[in-house]
Amino acid sequence: MKILLIAILLIANNAYSAGTRAISSGSRSYSSWSGAVTHVTDGDTLWVQPASGGDAVKVRIEGIDAPEICQSYGDTARAALAGLVLHQAVQVQTRAHDKYGRAVGRIRVSSGVDVGEWMVAQGHAWTNRYKRFAGLYGMQQQQAQAGRRGLFANADAQNPADFRKRHGTCHAGGAPDGPPHGVARRGMKKRV
Repeated sequence: MKILLIAILLIANNAYSAGTRAISSGSRSYSSWSGAVTHVTDGDTLWVQPASGGDAVKVRIEGIDAPEICQSYGDTARAALAGLVLHQAVQVQTRAHDKYGRAVGRIRVSSGVDVGEWMVAQGHAWTNRYKRFAGLYGMQQQQAQAGRRGLFANADAQNPADFRKRHGTCHAGGAPDGPPHGVARRGMKKRV
């Protein structure tokens, strides 16, 4: 009887783990799922096609701020992110949606590399800071700056938040771009 009960519990646990799952941690609710990256918008935003099916999901990488696409180093940051994740299998852990409707979360490639951490460590993005909090990737940014990696090789590199205050966003209407051609966003019709 004990063996049968254990077998049932293991089967139920595996079935639960195979799909999308919600995790509650304190006041935050996380959703973990896997998929493949289909499009890279810029250095901190990408589209992921869930392995379980459905529409591609636009995800803003939590904890980083990459240069705007029209800003110096913006194209380089996007190319670096695309080189790491485009058409790759990823694990996504979302925690919220931003004012543009993008899911906000952490992303890991199949090798286990945290994409946000890698972008900051290589000098392709800043970590998000808040008052005295150095950000999720504060140590990686300090090391990238000290090593003059990526955008930190330029002494005049401008934080994207400062750039947006001075020049606004690069996107028409202030919102980041829509889904890539032929890809539907959850809740939206396909663009053709």
